[in-house]
Amino acid sequence: MTIRLPDAQGGLRAYEPRAEPLAVTAGTPFTSRTVFSAAHVVADPFADTTPDGPAAVDWEATLAFRRHLWSHGLGVAEAMDTAQRGMGLDWAGAAELIRRSAAEARSVGGRIACGVGTDQLAAGTPAEVRAAYEEQLAVVEESGAQAILMASRALCAAASGPDDYLEVYGHLLRQAAEPVVLHWLGPMFDPALEGYWGTSDLDAATEVFLEVIAAHPDKVDGIKVSLLDAGREVALRRRLPDGVRCYTGDDFHYPELIAGDEQGFSHALLGVFDPLGPLAAQAVRVLDTGDVTGFRALLDPTVELSRHLFRSPTRFYKTGVVFLAWLAGHQTHFTMVGGLQSARSLPHLARAYELADALGLFPDPKLAEDRMKTLLSLHGVDR
Repeated sequence: MTIRLPDAQGGLRAYEPRAEPLAVTAGTPFTSRTVFSAAHVVADPFADTTPDGPAAVDWEATLAFRRHLWSHGLGVAEAMDTAQRGMGLDWAGAAELIRRSAAEARSVGGRIACGVGTDQLAAGTPAEVRAAYEEQLAVVEESGAQAILMASRALCAAASGPDDYLEVYGHLLRQAAEPVVLHWLGPMFDPALEGYWGTSDLDAATEVFLEVIAAHPDKVDGIKVSLLDAGREVALRRRLPDGVRCYTGDDFHYPELIAGDEQGFSHALLGVFDPLGPLAAQAVRVLDTGDVTGFRALLDPTVELSRHLFRSPTRFYKTGVVFLAWLAGHQTHFTMVGGLQSARSLPHLARAYELADALGLFPDPKLAEDRMKTLLSLHGVDR
């Protein structure tokens, strides 16, 4: 059996779907790396809402997907950009997500870390940005989750230079109850973050970032770097104080960064591990045995799919992630908060289906094929 998929030239081509999924099994917890998957939210398709209205979330389906990730040994990075923070999910929705997911994590023994930002604040002074951070930090700490200090659009707009970043982050780290993860998100993920750390010069920005860490190494569990620049990440992780981890957020180069070299390695906090969860978990367990070659053999073939999902404009990668979750049977519909299901073209989604199917990511390949055909039919492709 074949399916006709649209290509970028406006034509149709035949594709023969895979008959069987990749065989993956659950196993023991990871021993060599700490690995988080940033997780998407599942919209409520029956809610009468608008793209710019409050997010309508299907809480049961959203939490079920987190249980899926935990069942494979992955940690969940909650309320991050993968969950459409600032792109459909506002702070009120994120706070509810944090509380519900943290409670679910406690009930199943899953690891969770949650994003702390300033998205309840459209604009303000550095002092107001700090207060917004403090409000969100309190919610995360009260939930019992680890905090991830996310990059702030409001701080980027309000800061007059590096000193404002040093003051705001220094204050937050001094009051944090437990070590946090610092998140440096590049402008390819969010154009409003251009010039973060007070400069558009990445070398100078790196120095400011390292100064924040050096002043409070006991309050920094690690850093998440999302710049899509493997060389810069390696150089940065080699300069971290002892005990501070590097969590790669590089969805283009993650196999080599996690594998590491003779001078160290990166842990992981990745949006692409949402669709890759079981396969990624299996690969890390192979790495736990010291088999770097086997790890790379499993994970390297996934990079083509990841680069496709995260291609420019990168911030719309969430559409592909949710699309694959629908095809994989983790939710009953392809609807997103903020109406973001429309953010990628049909040829883009068709290619994502093809690449994911070739990897064996769909537990039920026939279900994925049928759902892909349904989407094609809605777009006027004759079955």
